[in-house]
Amino acid sequence: MGINITLSTHKLRRWMLYTSAISATLLTMPVAAHDEQSHCAAITASITDAGFSNDVTVACSAGQAVIASDTYPDHEVMTGIVGTNEQLPVPADYAAPIPLQPALSSSPVTRDAALGVAVNGVPIYDYTAGGEMSEEDLYHHQTQHDTLITQQLDICGGHAGRGDDYHYHVKPTCMIEQMDNAGDDAIIGWAFDGFPIYGDKNPDGTGIADGTLDVCNGQKDETFGYRYHTSQAAPYIVQCLMGEVASVRSLPRVKPLSPAPGEPTREAGRPPAGGVQDLTFTEDASGTRRMDYTYKSEAYYMQYAPTEQSGCYAFQTRTVTDAGVTKQGEYCR
Repeated sequence: MGINITLSTHKLRRWMLYTSAISATLLTMPVAAHDEQSHCAAITASITDAGFSNDVTVACSAGQAVIASDTYPDHEVMTGIVGTNEQLPVPADYAAPIPLQPALSSSPVTRDAALGVAVNGVPIYDYTAGGEMSEEDLYHHQTQHDTLITQQLDICGGHAGRGDDYHYHVKPTCMIEQMDNAGDDAIIGWAFDGFPIYGDKNPDGTGIADGTLDVCNGQKDETFGYRYHTSQAAPYIVQCLMGEVASVRSLPRVKPLSPAPGEPTREAGRPPAGGVQDLTFTEDASGTRRMDYTYKSEAYYMQYAPTEQSGCYAFQTRTVTDAGVTKQGEYCR
């Protein structure tokens, strides 16, 4: 992906000072006037203009725009991962609530789950995979938990997590390539505090100077009051929420698949030490989705196909986690 993933100690200290100062300034600024109807229209247009309205819906009521999808993108997934956790992406009903009257908060909010949703309906996480960050953690590059550095992400910037769901941890490059309105002025997603997410540049196409973005990877916006950005260097994408959220704990999470009646519990995957090789993900005409890879010259795979029961899938796996034992079972959302 060509992303610069190193920061010198000097640059990191400057980044911490810059972002601390910017955050303090942003929190004292009023949010630009933008009524609920206009905000709903902007959210709806961001999905329609990108060309994803056939797969993603928006419904506005009670002060929220609910963006609904199955979280499964129409682009290549999983291929290229080295640090796999031996999990597969399975469609999941997802309803993402976006406030229609966003307001900046007194401090950034972190969360060990999605912080927003892309315009194609795929959840957006922060760049880490090491549990919930403290506010102090936000000012230090968590290299040991960086999903990009540790090669946990596919060629499109995402992977499957413990919820057996696909989500992004960095800039969603493949999705952006698919967008009908791809460009610097296109909104690529919405954070759960109601503010939009843009790419690496300002909407007018100008570059973003070093030190402009705050600790959550955002800055002031004339239309929405505030906006987030992706970036070439860490934290790559939204890493915390700078706006108010009514209840962080009630925000949507994708739960892992559950065994069908009479089926054994499916153990969560564990990353094989040193990573795997030649990981590819394919889908055939029958709807079977399969991930193949090698580890220490041995072939492993995971596959599933939909069953007659809605939301259920027949799995067959041979994983490193299971010591190479072939297992089968039916698991459901």
